[in-house]
Amino acid sequence: MLSSRVLSLVGRRALSTSACLQGHAAVVKPETYSLPVYVDRRNVPLPDIAFVETLSSEQKALKEKEKGTWASLSAKEKLELYRIKFQESYSEMNQGSSEWKTILGGTLFFIGFTAFVILWQRKYVYGDVPHTFSDDWVAKQAKRMLDMRINPIQGFSSKWDYDKNEWKK
Repeated sequence: MLSSRVLSLVGRRALSTSACLQGHAAVVKPETYSLPVYVDRRNVPLPDIAFVETLSSEQKALKEKEKGTWASLSAKEKLELYRIKFQESYSEMNQGSSEWKTILGGTLFFIGFTAFVILWQRKYVYGDVPHTFSDDWVAKQAKRMLDMRINPIQGFSSKWDYDKNEWKK
């Protein structure tokens, strides 16, 4: 009874999924990713489609001239025919870029910035080095541990020769 009342208040059409799909059909246009795409890659020598899809009038005339003998074509015309089909040649694809300079510059910038942060922290964030890190303090502490015979079986005191007052070899 409650469900029939809710259904009558809301309406049957509002709960229909087909009404929702029809309402958005004009707004959303699905993309088709199955169409061939031009890509210059060294391992794929022939792309799916030509680089230039819509030809100009000069290019159409050149394509008609291509159907004849190739001996009548000049080197410039052959190059233009090549550029209709391909964007880059193999030598242009293999040519090095200057991207490594940008990457190296960015890396060195961040290393330098990190160094400045570390230096700033040493000066303003961290305090002085504790006196317990001085060589005299460490020597006194080692002497005290030997006098107390700390861990005499396998530890610190086991490596000290108490008869000769030197470290065991």
